[in-house]
This record gives sequence, structure tokens and C-alpha cells, in this order.
Amino acid sequence: MSVQIWSIIGLVLIFLIATLRSVNMGAVAFLGTFLVGTFLIHDSADDLFAGFPGDLFAVLVGVTLLFAIAKSNGTVDWLIQAGVRAVRGRIALVPWVMFLVTSLLTMVGAVVPGAVAIMAPIGLSFAARYRINPMLMGLLIINGATAGGFSPISIFGSITNGVVERSGLPGNPLLLWGSQFVFNLALSVVVFFLFGGRELLHRKVETESDPNDRIEEVPSGGSGTTTITDTATITEVTTLNPQRALTLTGLIVLAIGALALEFDVGLLSLSIATVLCVIFPRSTTACVGQVAWPTVLLICGVVTYVSMMERVGTIEFLGDGVAGIGAPLLAAFVICLIGAAVSAFASTTGILGALIPLAVPFLLTGQVGVMGMIIALTVASSVVDSSPFSTSGALVVAGSPPELRDGVFRKLMIWGMSMIAIGPVVACLLFVLPGWL
Repeated sequence: MSVQIWSIIGLVLIFLIATLRSVNMGAVAFLGTFLVGTFLIHDSADDLFAGFPGDLFAVLVGVTLLFAIAKSNGTVDWLIQAGVRAVRGRIALVPWVMFLVTSLLTMVGAVVPGAVAIMAPIGLSFAARYRINPMLMGLLIINGATAGGFSPISIFGSITNGVVERSGLPGNPLLLWGSQFVFNLALSVVVFFLFGGRELLHRKVETESDPNDRIEEVPSGGSGTTTITDTATITEVTTLNPQRALTLTGLIVLAIGALALEFDVGLLSLSIATVLCVIFPRSTTACVGQVAWPTVLLICGVVTYVSMMERVGTIEFLGDGVAGIGAPLLAAFVICLIGAAVSAFASTTGILGALIPLAVPFLLTGQVGVMGMIIALTVASSVVDSSPFSTSGALVVAGSPPELRDGVFRKLMIWGMSMIAIGPVVACLLFVLPGWL
């Protein structure tokens, strides 16, 4: 067999071993890079490490370190509570506040599972207390994380845009983010009315103005009205002390610097995080340990292996095969279907780093629009994150009340599995078939 075939077999084994044995996919990918690259391709160590994504490493470490600092010093809590207070008695808006706050967190650099891990317990506790369907709350949190997760300074966005740039394809980071946000917003509207949102429109919450009062539920007498006030603890958490204000300023500087001034996201986020560590050394010491090191390992390992595949011509070999299908729309659908099916049981971050390069030869034929195909692939690969076998879906199951956990698991499994079939179809119809991207 050719080295291209062996490298494909290696990639399949990487996904299988990582999934079946619950091992970090990046670690397995480094193992595959060593074995395939050294004994089959006969590359030197310098050749193998030439594919290591140093820019993505800086982005992943920088943004997750900055987010860890924001989480530890209460800045994240301030953002969450500011969003919740914004409902001011309109309980139907609470799931949408969770959607927007989660999207904000991932937009400024939080990894999607990390943002869901923070928001899911809060949102689902609120849902249990005020009789909101946990599926509604959980799915809007997941959709919100994905909606913000493709911004140019986010993890998903950085991975996708980096792969597109290294592949020599024309990219449009803002169009990618905008398309993902609109798609997930529209999907959330469907979820809202499918899982009881219409009933929430007729329920009200009365809020008292004293911020030092205690949160309590008052008997409604059948009116469906609940009184909510704030606690002294929440008032303390949401106070913008100097450390939180400076952290919030740092997040704003990161957004402006990356979007408007086009500074390198990794270097800028690392710089801001380092400044915060220098100013507040005691409270930030433990934050380095909270960097998403498993995600860093996963991404760097997969990208390094895929870079080796590119170097030996495997990507071109596969792309020519997909292009040979003859029907461009069918070929696009096949690629999206593969992304959805694998991502439902594995890491979306790993899939994005692996499948976009596989689609490059097909995209270079000009049979479909490049940005349309990239957006469709990212939509198909991320919409299945609601599967309970995916990290985000599993976090929602774990955050559900114990008596509802089994039911939420079953419903998320049905929803997630249905997205494997529906996601690629809708993505291709919206972004590939019209040919406008």
C-alpha cells in the first residue's frame, strides 16, 4: 500500500483509539506522527516537528489562561449576573440571556466546553427552580457557546481560520462568525418553541429593587408570578473591584486589538494575561494550571499529524477522490456528513483541524464556493455538540437535576443523533447549494 493509504489508516486508528479508549486524541496523534512518519515515511524529527502549529499553541494557551484568570477573580461571574439581572421580571428572556452570555464568553476566547461547564449548572438550576424545560435551557447554552465560538479570537474560529490560511484558501473570518451566529440563533428559536418557550411568554417574575435582599420564591396564588430579589453574596460577586475591572478591560483590549488592529491573538492574549499575573501574582498563581492543556495537546497533536499527511500528498489524494464523485453537491454533503458523524462522538476541535485540510483539493476545483463549503462543514461538525456523547452535551446532562438526568440524556441523544442527518443537509442547502459564498 502507498504511504497515503497508510496515513489514512493511521488517522482512522487515531480517532478510534481516542474514542474507544478515552485517550486524548492529540496524544494518540503524536504517537501516530512518530510511528507513521519515522518508520513508513522515513521523515526526520525536524520534518515531523515542522508541522507543529506554534501559532495555534500560542492562541490556545493565551486565551485559556486569560479566561482562567477572568473566571478565578469573579469577572466571569460579574458578566453572568449582569446578564441575568437584565431580564427584570421577564422569565422567557432567561434562556436567551444564557445564550448571549455564553456566546460572549466563547467569543472572547473561552473554550466551548469550558463556557458550557460554567453556564450549564447556573442555567439548569434556574430552569429547575422556575419550571423551564431543561432541554430548552441546555440547548440554548450549547448553541450560544457555538455561536460565539467561531469569532476570530475564539478557539473554533482560530482553528478554522488558521487551517484555511495555511491551506492557501481565501477566508473571511467575520463572515464565518456571522454565519455561525445567525444559524445558531435561528436554531435556538426553533428549540425555544419546540421545548416550551411559548408557555414561558405568559409567565412573569417580579423583581424588587433592594439588591441586599434575599432570593426567595413567593407563593403565586395561581398567578404564575414569582418574586426574585438579590442576595448580599451576589452583590459582592458582581461588584466591579479593581482586579475585575482591569480584567474586563483586558478582554475589551483583546477584542479591539484582534478585530480592529489585527494584532496576533495568541501574543496579545498572552501579553494581557501576563500583565494581570504581574499585577495580581497571588490570585493568578493557580491559573496557569487551569489552562486547557488537554485541548492544547489535542489540537497540536492532530494538526501535526495532518501536516504530515499534507506533506506526503495524502490530502491531495483524498481530495481528488471526493472531487471524482462527479456531483459537487453530493461531494460536499459527504464531507459534511463525515464531519457531523465523527464530531458527535469525538472532539469538534479535532475534527475542524482534520477535515478542512481533507476538503482542500475538492475546494480548489472551484466546483463549490470556498467559504460556503467551509461554513457548511463547520456548521455540520458543531451542531452535533448537543449529543450526550460530546463534551457539551455531557455537561448539560451532568448539570441537570438528578431526577431529570436520565430523561435529559435520552432526549439529547435523540436530538444529537438527528442532527447528524439534519445538520449536513441544512448546511449544504443554506451555504453550498446557492453558490453565493
